[in-house]
Amino acid sequence: MPVPQKLVTDFRAYSGIRYKDALPPDPDGLVLGRLGAMEVRLARTARDVRRAQRLRYKVFYEEMSAVPDGAARLARRDMDSFDAICEHLLVLDHDAGKMVLGRRKPKVVGTYRLLRQEVAQRHGGFYTQGEFHVNGIIAAHPNLRFLELGRSCVLKPYRNKRTVELLWHGVWTYILRNKIDAMFGCASLEGTDPAALALPLSFLHHNALAPDEWRARAVEGRHVSMDRMPKAEINPKAALQALPPLIKGYLRLGGFVGDGAVVDHQFGTTDVLIILPVSVISPRYVEHFGPTANRHAI
Repeated sequence: MPVPQKLVTDFRAYSGIRYKDALPPDPDGLVLGRLGAMEVRLARTARDVRRAQRLRYKVFYEEMSAVPDGAARLARRDMDSFDAICEHLLVLDHDAGKMVLGRRKPKVVGTYRLLRQEVAQRHGGFYTQGEFHVNGIIAAHPNLRFLELGRSCVLKPYRNKRTVELLWHGVWTYILRNKIDAMFGCASLEGTDPAALALPLSFLHHNALAPDEWRARAVEGRHVSMDRMPKAEINPKAALQALPPLIKGYLRLGGFVGDGAVVDHQFGTTDVLIILPVSVISPRYVEHFGPTANRHAI
């Protein structure tokens, strides 16, 4: 991205202002599902984006071990230039939050960042390209529509089946409405020492490696081998316990991992690439959320 354009994009991201083609196409279809007092919807305004950024800061920087730059520390928000070109999925709790002018403002308790292929291609590419060669799998499937998923987090008291199910219901509804064929994105294991993560990384390498047509390799200079233990020495139960819930969720849906991991020192994580073609999603999960996303329909 040219420097002047990047400066504009960075300013937009800081302000929460998005480019027009990153705004939801249907302003009447922002709400994607409800479950009791909880709601999942797309961000409407710049303020919504800033609220998602604050939640990400709380989880990534205050709770986990990410290191903020000066702008993030000052604003107490996690932000980058991709925020200006992404759609932001929010999970709201209408029974929580502050009272403003006699009305309760719902609390943002979960978020996901969504980047459609056509928007990424107009604005310099995907976030994931900084870590993995995803262009190859996109070129290998020219008739498919891709969606990048990222920056997923849930506020600690809400990390339960109810919230995560609503978050995934929102993603599934979005996929159906936008006719998405395949998803990908970075998923993180906490820690920057691959040797200490040998068990979960090796389990992923031996049991979830993507077939050739879906396999993208970590970029040169950042590639870390995931094949750190022989398959015969892996205790599957212990390995699954060592995996973050998000990665386990992707695997249950039928997802694959790419070739190699990448250490992200800023966020204090080791990242793997998740690839999830819609065609391989387990039928029982499609049935669970409903083939038309009607389980938690509004």
